[in-house]
Amino acid sequence: MGRGKVELKRIDNKISRQVTFAKRRNGLLKKAYELSVLCDAEVALIIFSTRGRLFEFSTSSWYPTAASDSSYSLICFIV
Repeated sequence: MGRGKVELKRIDNKISRQVTFAKRRNGLLKKAYELSVLCDAEVALIIFSTRGRLFEFSTSSWYPTAASDSSYSLICFIV
């Protein structure tokens, strides 16, 4: 039997929100790494916290990944 759906809404308690962010960030970074290993894919992940702190994961350096016009445009659009 699987887990039930989680209601997606903002967590009001600041401490709980920070703990949830840290746990989910680590899970997302782990999934990005697993995807790169299992599928031999180039993966780049950028996460900004509410405080503006940067968390990133990349299977290669940013320069070759962002060198193509479409990748560069996407990164500029997101940031």
